[in-house]
Amino acid sequence: MRHWPLWTLRRSALAYWLFVDACALALVVHVIASSPQPQPGEIGRFAAIAATAGAVIIGSSIHSHRMGETERNPWAAHLCYLAAGVLALPCNLLVLLLFGPALHGVLAQRPESHRWVFTLSASALAVFAARYAIGWEQPDLHLGALVLGATVLLVVRAGLISVGLKLRSPGAPGEEVVGEPIDVVLGVVAVSIGGLMGCAAVTDAVHALLAGPPLALLERAAQLPQWRRSAQRDAKTGLANAVHWDGRARSELAKARVRDRPMAVMLLDLDHFKRVNDEVGHLAGDSALSAVALLLTGTVRSGDLVGRFGGEEFVVLLPDAEPAVARSVAQRIRHAVAALAVPTVDTHGQEHLLTGLTVSIGVATTQRFGYELPDLLVAADAALLAAKGYGRNLVEMA
Repeated sequence: MRHWPLWTLRRSALAYWLFVDACALALVVHVIASSPQPQPGEIGRFAAIAATAGAVIIGSSIHSHRMGETERNPWAAHLCYLAAGVLALPCNLLVLLLFGPALHGVLAQRPESHRWVFTLSASALAVFAARYAIGWEQPDLHLGALVLGATVLLVVRAGLISVGLKLRSPGAPGEEVVGEPIDVVLGVVAVSIGGLMGCAAVTDAVHALLAGPPLALLERAAQLPQWRRSAQRDAKTGLANAVHWDGRARSELAKARVRDRPMAVMLLDLDHFKRVNDEVGHLAGDSALSAVALLLTGTVRSGDLVGRFGGEEFVVLLPDAEPAVARSVAQRIRHAVAALAVPTVDTHGQEHLLTGLTVSIGVATTQRFGYELPDLLVAADAALLAAKGYGRNLVEMA
């Protein structure tokens, strides 16, 4: 238990995530204990909403699997039928509706289960906050109340999750914390369809089935941003891949040249990493790469651009970084990597705590090498080789 990935979170993030989980659990227990037995008509609404959502999500999942598509996250569909449940169901059946995203997290066999538990807890709190806003016992279905409930659902869920992500990775860019504009649009569309679905279910449970086609379209559309981000991200670490990092770095350097802002490029290479793969196993090596990637995003400054170049090599673009600032960031990273302990398993399937990792870092600045990315990378690579040659676990300035 002590080697669970949950314990690798920063203390502030760990405390916040556990607090949100505990609040959600307490609220669910209270709702189950205090709600009266549902009526047959309410059970019929629940069946119609759950059946429609289940058919869409399962059908889309089967289609994606047959087409060989990447792993899906039907978050928009979950948000849609939860919004419908807020309007049409009593609170105890609303708890049952939350088993949808819970079951998806279990069946998907996510490697970091604490992440989807936290997301599920935030969703549960947001759902009941929305229900409270429009009427706990008898929801108000007037237009103003519907807009209020949808707003509360979206804002509370996004706010809870964003705070948790920011505490986990203070240096993460804004789009990774609060999402991109397309995510906001999809959220609004999801609760809008959910509102129509809920109102239809209140009129006649069978009418909820009419939400199936737009829900299916929403479920497919919600995968487009994920697929685009997957094309930009390194599969093992979640960092920007070499192509995406290169494009963003060139853009930032061009802007910095016009404004005469200092920039720096940092190349990092894990020392003796082949030994980890050979002696502990490639799974341990993958765990180490993921842990270092998470450490980097939490150690660099806000606005720094972190990427993976391949193998055990990482790269960071540091905007507004004088040489002294760049060296300071590099040294902070070097010390953090040296203190890293990564829970993993060895080649025999036994638990293993990987320690003793070190990193060599080469840094090049625009003050000396200009704003052309190839020149900066060549200079940083030469400094990195010098750090390796001087004994490793060092920072060298080009």
